[in-house]
Order: sequence, then structure tokens, then C-alpha cells
Amino acid sequence: MANSSLSPLGATLTANGADFAIWSSTAEKIELCLFDDTGETARHTLARGENGIHHIPLPGITAGQRYGFRAHGPYDPDHGLWFDAAKLLVDPYARELDRPFRHDVRLMRFGEDTADIVPKAIVTAQTKTKVTSPKFQPGGFVYEVAVRPFTMLHPDVPEHQRGTIAALAHPAIIAHLKTIGVNAIELMPITAWIDERHLPPLGLTNGWGYNPVAFMALDPSLCPGGMNELRDTVAKLHAEGIGTVLDLVFNHTGESDRYGATLSMRGLDNLSYYRHMPDAPDVLVNDTGTGNTVACDHPVVQRLIIDTLRHFVSEAGIDGFRFDLAPVLGRTANGFVRDGGTLSAILADDVLADRIMIAEPWDIGPGGYQLGNFPPPFLEWNDRARDDLRRYWRGDQSLTGTLASALAGSSEIFSRHGLTATRSVNFLAAHDGFTLMDLVSNQHKHNEANGENNRDGHGENFSWNNGFEGATDNETILENRRRDVIALLSTLFVSRGTVMLTAGDEGGRSQGGNNNAYCQDNAITWVDWAKLDPAIIAHTAFLSGLRKRFPALADTAFLTGRGDVEWFSASGEIMTVEDWERGDASTLTMVLSTPDRTTRHHVRIAVLFNRGHDNIEARLPGNNWQALACGGAIDRMMLPPRSVSFCIET
Repeated sequence: MANSSLSPLGATLTANGADFAIWSSTAEKIELCLFDDTGETARHTLARGENGIHHIPLPGITAGQRYGFRAHGPYDPDHGLWFDAAKLLVDPYARELDRPFRHDVRLMRFGEDTADIVPKAIVTAQTKTKVTSPKFQPGGFVYEVAVRPFTMLHPDVPEHQRGTIAALAHPAIIAHLKTIGVNAIELMPITAWIDERHLPPLGLTNGWGYNPVAFMALDPSLCPGGMNELRDTVAKLHAEGIGTVLDLVFNHTGESDRYGATLSMRGLDNLSYYRHMPDAPDVLVNDTGTGNTVACDHPVVQRLIIDTLRHFVSEAGIDGFRFDLAPVLGRTANGFVRDGGTLSAILADDVLADRIMIAEPWDIGPGGYQLGNFPPPFLEWNDRARDDLRRYWRGDQSLTGTLASALAGSSEIFSRHGLTATRSVNFLAAHDGFTLMDLVSNQHKHNEANGENNRDGHGENFSWNNGFEGATDNETILENRRRDVIALLSTLFVSRGTVMLTAGDEGGRSQGGNNNAYCQDNAITWVDWAKLDPAIIAHTAFLSGLRKRFPALADTAFLTGRGDVEWFSASGEIMTVEDWERGDASTLTMVLSTPDRTTRHHVRIAVLFNRGHDNIEARLPGNNWQALACGGAIDRMMLPPRSVSFCIET
């Protein structure tokens, strides 16, 4: 679906002014309101044209003009109609806003004017950038970043720049990304969002951004320099060989449920932009857990989504996108459809065809768990592998085969539609849940600071605490936790597919056991660079270097056992059925055949796992093995407790 041939929506500068166009099939009248620093300066009624597009050309408009809309029609929430001309509405195609959103009870009250509190859209000139092939390719290392928490405490970033997208281009930040071998940063939402209405009374704010209002507009608090700031940052990362992926939320908006705010799409055409229960227009479908679900199969919504993606590629050179609760993009009135509607339109679009697409393949609606079912080349977050790897290292029984399956690319999941390569994004921790260090430091979540009496967040995390719950000064426990994090990282980086780390996990960052820290824009989530563990960072860099040196580790083809991988027991013998089925097995050796980009020879690399709590001697199959850590010829290796070791055979 290429939209370049369609008349543009939003505000478009012309030779003598600007054209304003907005869509609503049900509004009786839409007014354009113009603003300057003193307030509203003019109001114009738009002409309704074909297909529900309301339009007006205005001479004399220049870049920087602020504006909003008011929509007239019946206010009848019981029939899904929320027209309220007192509400200033943000253009769904707004490309820049003059201020961040803030919650206010007037946004939810009929008849109360909101012009003084709702952000105004800003007319902007569209600036195309040179778009190159994505810097990131499947099999690489994705680094998930929340812009503000990642940069707020960095000692080398100037204070005025901390918490902004520009900070990501600072030489100290780029140096860290290159040290640990990042191929692409995945930016958690940077488009404009609003706090959930229960947060202000608790004195909390949403620090993650998964509650959007305007899909295209960058949040002014994160990106005060607007699109120029994002474009410049992406270009500087590209110059260092690092791609940028945007995490976008198209599944719901901050207008929330029936009791939420009227800010944009609700006030323009609630029945079209959002999904409702059949024969119950007053009931919003809640496949997202946030109160509303965007109707992504509606042609106008689909166009908005495609136009948004094209906007970020064309104007900033973005390499790809991660889609939050992505099954919503494939939902129709009859459920999830993998090869229709918006998902197919994304893949068919000429501007988007080569971009990296990543799905979070679940929502909470009927049939919402769709891991493995997205159309290629979509990559998918693999929570099955995440949980299996956690359970393996926790010590759960009979998981040797499960470990091997995850290492081999989860073919039982990703081959079901006849594919021969994995589309898995393997991860052990993400923004949502425990940090990697908290995973080995807590058996239970500790979300008391969120103000919901610890009821929020996942209850089952497949975690363990190494003998003490939470923070401790016990050096033995701390060393055991560090050891477990290093073993988990090692396992992740030798798994087939794309790998992902959340910022700070490469250095042992903790959130004090909070596994739902979206509302903690404070020291709980801010990366304390002074406390990051240099040993874990160095090991992450080592692991990333292994994937670059030995291509087999970053390959996406499924491991089949036909010349590409062999599995051995600690005795150095090929694994038997009995070995695979032993409930108490604590070791496994994976041997891969691979080119060595350092020596330019073909070698075998052995990855030896010991999840037990004792030293175990493991024999290596064949001859001329060398331990990567220390060198020297060996034919057997002493595996330390709770460890992953590496050898090569030349």
C-alpha cells in the first residue's frame, strides 16, 4: 500500500500557505483553531469532501504555526459518540507538538474547554533524509533503550542533554555501545504520550511511554529538537555502524476506556478509530489491558499506521520498528489474521519493504498468543525461549532438550509455516519484568512503590534469589549472582536468532525487584553508570565478539544436526536418548562447525554448559582443542559451577 498518490492528511505547507485535512465519517462539523503565544487567534470551518475528509486551504500559514481541531456532533457515549466541541483535539497526523501531554480531570468532563492544557500541533516542513539499507540484520545484537533512564545519570553527558534523544549521540554513549558490540538500539516509545489517570494522584509518572496519543509526534520532553534531533542522532549512530529501531504502540491510545480523556481520535470518530463490542457501541474492546483497542483493520487507521512508518523512515532514516502487542495489527472482527490487512500492507509498502520489523506476538484478547505466526520477515520476541532458559538455569528438571531447542532457533515454533530459518528474538529480560540481575536476586516481585499494593506485574518470573531475597552485602551471594548473570548472558549469546539485551543488563543493573517499573521515572529505573559491574560488561563484550568472530553463532538457519551441530555429554560421547531425558542432568556440550573470521580457517567451536553447583570435568570430542579464555591445548576441561565455557578446535 503506497500512500504517496493519496491526498495528504494533516497540515501540508504549500507555495502560499498550508492545506489542513482531517478525517471523520461522523462529525457534523470540524473547526480548525489557530494559536499563538496569547491563545486562540482564529477559527475556520473545514469543508467536508469525499470519503469523510474535511479540508481547508489557508494562505499565509508558515512553518511553526500552532493548531488544533474541534469536532461538532452528538455527545452520546451510550451509542459510542463522544463529540464535544469544548475539547481541543490533536491532529492524528501531528508531526510536532508544542508541549508534552499532562493529565487533567477536565479532559474527561463534557463541556469543559481544554484549549489551555492540550498540546498544539505545529505545522512543519517535511525534510527527507538519505535512506540507506538498514544497518541491522537478523542475527544481530539489539539493545533496548529507554532514552530518559538510560542517559539521566551518565557522568559524561552534559546535564542539559541528559534524558533526551540527542544524548544517545554523545561520544561516551556511542563508545559504550561499540564496546559491547551493539548492532542496533531499540528505542522504547519516543512519540508523545500521556500518564495513565491513576498515576498523578499517586505522585507517579509514566517513564516508558507505552500510552501514546499522537503516533507521529515526538515527545517534546524526550526530543526537544524535534525531528532534526532524531535525524541527527540516527545519522551519528549510522556513522558508527549502529542501526535504530523504534518501538511503536499502535494497539491502544492514552484516551483509554469509557472514563478516559478526550484528546484526539475519540473526539473525532470514536466508532471508527477504536474497536467496539458487536451490537454494543458503548463498550470498547479491551484486547490490550489498557481500556481500548485501536481498530487497525479500518482503512483510515491502516493508512495512519503506514504513513507513520513511512514518516520515520523518510525523515529520519529509521532502520526498523518493534510493534507493541502486535497481534492487534492483525486483528479483525473475526480474530487475528496473519496474512491480511495492516500486516500485509506494511510488508508490501515500497518505502518499508527492506526495514526490520519486530513483533511482540501477543495481546490479551481471544487468540492473542501468536508466537511463530507472524508473516516473514517479521522477527518475533520469543518469550517461550526466555522462560525455558530461565527455568533451565533455575534448576528445573528435564530441560536439557528444551535448552538445545532454544539454542537451535526454536524450530518447533518458527518452522510451522514451512520456514527453514528462525525469526526468533531471543532475550532473557526486557523492560517489562525483572532486570537480569533482579532475576537471580528475587523469587518474588517487589512493586510496592507502584502504589497498587504489589498486585501489579507478573507473579511468575521463573526467578531465584541465590539464598537471600533482594539486596544484600553478603559477598558470597553477590558473587553467585554475578556468576549466574554471566552464565545467562553466555547462553543468550550462543542461541540462534537475533539477541536482545535491555540497557543496563550488561552491567548488572537492579530495579530493587520491581518488575513493572513503567511508573518509576526516578532512581529505580535510571541506569546508575557508577554502579555497573565492569566484569559483566567485559563479558558481554566478549560474547558479542564471539558472535562476530564465529558466524555460526549469529546464523539464523535452524540447527538440524546434519553437519552443523553435534551434542555431547560430559564424557565426550554423542548424547543418547537416556542422556537427553535425565531429569537431573547438569551439563551439555554444543559443538558447531563455523568459519573463524580471525584466523580465516574453518573450525569447530564447543560451548559447554554446567548448571550444577559443583566442578565437572568434561571431555572434548576430537583433538587440538584450545580454551578461548586462556589458550593452550586441551582434551578435557574443568567446568566451574554455574558456568558456560568456550573452546575451539583448529
